[in-house]
Amino acid sequence: MASTTDFHENSSNSPARPTAATIRATRPWITWVLIVAVALVIGYAAIVRPLSRPAGPTRAGFGAGATPVTAEAARKADLDVRIVALGTVTPIYTVTVHSRVDGELQKIYFTEGTGVEAGAPLADLDPRPFEVQKMQAEAQLAKDNALLENARVDLKRFQTLLAQDSVAGQQVDTQAALVRQYEAAIKVDQAQGASAALQLAYAHITAPITGRIGLRFVDQGNIVHASDANGLAVITQLHPITVLFSIPQDAIPKVLKNFATGESMAVEAFDRDGRTKLATGKLVTVDNQIDSATGTVRLRAEFANTDETLFPNQFVNVQLVVEQLQGVTVVPTAAVQRGSVGTYVYVVHDQKTVSVRPIETGPSERGVIAITKGLAPGEVVVVDGVDKLREGSAVELVSREAGAPAATPKRDRSGKRPSGGVAPASH
Repeated sequence: MASTTDFHENSSNSPARPTAATIRATRPWITWVLIVAVALVIGYAAIVRPLSRPAGPTRAGFGAGATPVTAEAARKADLDVRIVALGTVTPIYTVTVHSRVDGELQKIYFTEGTGVEAGAPLADLDPRPFEVQKMQAEAQLAKDNALLENARVDLKRFQTLLAQDSVAGQQVDTQAALVRQYEAAIKVDQAQGASAALQLAYAHITAPITGRIGLRFVDQGNIVHASDANGLAVITQLHPITVLFSIPQDAIPKVLKNFATGESMAVEAFDRDGRTKLATGKLVTVDNQIDSATGTVRLRAEFANTDETLFPNQFVNVQLVVEQLQGVTVVPTAAVQRGSVGTYVYVVHDQKTVSVRPIETGPSERGVIAITKGLAPGEVVVVDGVDKLREGSAVELVSREAGAPAATPKRDRSGKRPSGGVAPASH
């Protein structure tokens, strides 16, 4: 009995073994914990570690803490002051060819879309009705000529008899009036003949100007009228050709000042993107009033257009050169920054550090801007990479093409850098 009691006591003090049900309930949690742990390891290896690694070869060679930048030296250059506007190509002459008489269109001589010279034949109408009218006028003229000759003979006879006191003076006066009547009738006949000849000439239609003829509006065989709205076709002069554009009223005094000197003011026409230059011409006309609705004034520029790059009603970007600045200090436009201190640039010093330099700017043209105050030619300014710069920031000059550190500009014997001695940069 004692042994049995000891057995039960030992059994109550020993730890309880897990049952099969407990093991089955715990197993899914262990599986999910393992899955989450594996996912964290994979995510760290794929995302966190690459971001914490230093950059690749493009950053190799930079000094500790140096910011890679692209820089250029300020230089002297000639700069054109321009006014940019939107213009419309407008021909000097545009003529709608109409028939001056009514009739059947018998023949067409021109080819659509080709050039024609002034006086070149374009079309013929049926001339027979006008030939008949001319013949009638000529016949009436001949008849009245015969009557006039007979009246003159009778007048001469009556004047002889009047001298012999054989007829009354009233009869002589009546005959003289009849002669004058026939003379007037002959003038009417001559005018009718000239009118018939003119109508006959109008049946042959010619080009009034030199230019390019467009699509025809009437086909051969149709009856055309002088009152037709569309006419036969339209001829447009292409060279020379003009461009109409508007500029703000504030720019008028400067334009008029240069235009009044009689010197030619250059005007350049670019495509709609403003990248490709189409033609170069000159300013020929300034309008005499300002459009009160827009506050602008219209100008006309003329272009030779021998290569016909400008087409009627084409929209172009116009650049009018109003002034030419000689030998001004220029830098790339991207180098100029604006902030609470005003307009400034980052100047690169020999120690490979930058400082903020307030400047005053002038006009800009094609990626460069004039610096009127605060910068001297030869000083190096940061063009690209200014986002992380501050006063005194360390920089490393790099080439835009290669993305690698640029060679330090060499100095001459005087210890000064040569003009433009910076890493090459593309613009």
